[in-house]
Amino acid sequence: MTVSLALIRHFPTAWNAAGRIQGRTDIPLADPERRGGTLGRDLADRTWYVSPLGRARATAALLGVAAPTIDPRLIEMDWGSYEGQTLDGLRRGLGTLLATNEARGLDFRPEGGETPRDVALRFQGFLHDIASNPRPVGAVTHKGVIRAALALATGWDMRGKAPVKLTWDRAHFFGVAADGTLRLDLPNRPLFEPSAEP
Repeated sequence: MTVSLALIRHFPTAWNAAGRIQGRTDIPLADPERRGGTLGRDLADRTWYVSPLGRARATAALLGVAAPTIDPRLIEMDWGSYEGQTLDGLRRGLGTLLATNEARGLDFRPEGGETPRDVALRFQGFLHDIASNPRPVGAVTHKGVIRAALALATGWDMRGKAPVKLTWDRAHFFGVAADGTLRLDLPNRPLFEPSAEP
């Protein structure tokens, strides 16, 4: 049996617009009244989970997801002392130190933070837990978690370009096998049903 898993990134914040690294810093949505339409049929009738951070929970509410289960394994990567900064600023300030760190791929570690491999390991625990779910599953989470899912599904070591370009205002569908392994089924699906023709 394979469980369908849809991953959705939270809606944008002011820090997203400014290119600032958020990590665990709990920045609210830039447009807390945002509405988008009717959630797509392929996203309906799922068991829903959400990151504990406010921006993810607010997004779930705006999507009309009723009473999702809060799961701490869906929280964003801890970026330590890099939170609130921009990558351009870090590259200017840290130079070759940051370049060497970034070249580690899955083992890149911000000062005082966690690695993408750490994120993937905790996410694997979530996958094992949902592998026997009788219904499809949806989760509202973060870019770092979805990138970790892509790495698990494709074998990408986060060195160089991602094997699939993900669009962050779309849903990304994966299949979860009984043993918790992950495959990428369908990235970049629209969140909402197309508007009816007048």
